[in-house]
Amino acid sequence: MLYHLSQYLQRFDLPGAHLMDYITFRAGLALALSLFIVIVIGNPMINWLRKFYVRHGGEDQRDLDHSGNIVGRTNYLEKIREELERIDENDTEKKAEVAKMLEKDRKSETPGMGGLIIIVAILAPVLLLGRLDNVYVLLMIIATLWCGALGFADDYIKIVRHNKKGLKGKFKVVGQIGLGVIVALTMYLSPSIVMNENVEVHNQQTGEIEIVHKQQQAKTTQTTLPFIKNHNFDYNWFTRWTGDFAKTGGWIVFFIACIFIVTAVSNAANLTDGLDGLASGTSAIYGVALAIMCYLGGHVGFATYLNIMYIPDSAELVIYAAAFIGATVGFLWYNSYPAQVFMGDTGSLCLGGIVAVFAILIRKELLLPLLCGVFVVEALSNMLQTGYYRYTYRRTGIGKRIFKMSPIHHHFQIPAGKINHVLIQKPTNAQPENKITMRFLLVSIMLAVLTFVTFKIR
Repeated sequence: MLYHLSQYLQRFDLPGAHLMDYITFRAGLALALSLFIVIVIGNPMINWLRKFYVRHGGEDQRDLDHSGNIVGRTNYLEKIREELERIDENDTEKKAEVAKMLEKDRKSETPGMGGLIIIVAILAPVLLLGRLDNVYVLLMIIATLWCGALGFADDYIKIVRHNKKGLKGKFKVVGQIGLGVIVALTMYLSPSIVMNENVEVHNQQTGEIEIVHKQQQAKTTQTTLPFIKNHNFDYNWFTRWTGDFAKTGGWIVFFIACIFIVTAVSNAANLTDGLDGLASGTSAIYGVALAIMCYLGGHVGFATYLNIMYIPDSAELVIYAAAFIGATVGFLWYNSYPAQVFMGDTGSLCLGGIVAVFAILIRKELLLPLLCGVFVVEALSNMLQTGYYRYTYRRTGIGKRIFKMSPIHHHFQIPAGKINHVLIQKPTNAQPENKITMRFLLVSIMLAVLTFVTFKIR
């Protein structure tokens, strides 16, 4: 909106009107504005959500004491606190167990649906500062609203309708598939989504190999893949055996890949949202990495230096990425341990969908398994745990586990010996929640750095 206004004001040679032409300037404004929005609306939104949760009973209303007697929440908490005071000071194990029960009740009283804060803080700067005639920006706005609505529906069913299962899994999957189809179809049909392929040219005068980009813009299924020449991989490699139909087959494979990536990453982000600050912190790191990749791929000079494809007009997504970073970092102010608000599925499904669609648009989706390693491990741990339990139950009649609990971040919260038939008991002692979160964030930073290192490996 402000960008288009500045284009009009430039006709009158107003001082400063040209600043909006610079992507870095608008990205800085978007980052600052998204942080400001979170700070301004954070507490009022949390207070409203808390009242909303009290009115509708929240997601996990406890009304039984240890003996099975029905008591109010206040009485229940008072009983736990009294028990904590009566425990001998030397009985650290018992104190830790009761303290953990108190922590669980703190979480059950913390309102969710905080993802609404993130969505507002992303969209407002993008609508103000982004180019609304840019197909990449429009797709990201659609992805944000689409995944946000999907997560909101799940939270609404849990809270208002008191159905703890939330939105049925098949409806979630259909929604995620629908977004994948929209993204893939737009990339196939839109004349604005093209790329300039990077090629190596031998300079006969100097004898050196130079990197240049083809002048002709092409609509192709090429994407970025490290460890191969020029970092370019074409999906029609899978269908090259079909001869003349290889290009069409490549687009079909690309459609399938888009659907799978959107579904997998959004669900993985949803599983990661289990500790205070974990999903928002890792998403902020991924946002920084994707913003840098987007800027490099949208700048012909940097794309030439790194020998990666040049994607015209995609640099406009840096404004969106800056707003995304500001929103997630700002949300950490309220979501870091101990959390004042949880993002809920409204936030987690939205963040995962945003990361997936953004990576697809800048042709870096095949780097996600490395960049989003924490998301991958969380999802794999859940699938392995479920599969192994069902397998051992059918074979022996006793369900066994690989981890003490899944997703894997919960594994580190439980001391060894608390759960039977577990293959991996280490670590022996339960780790504090904020320590687990911080270590996962450090791993995410290291994986992000490693992802950039792959750009120079062929």
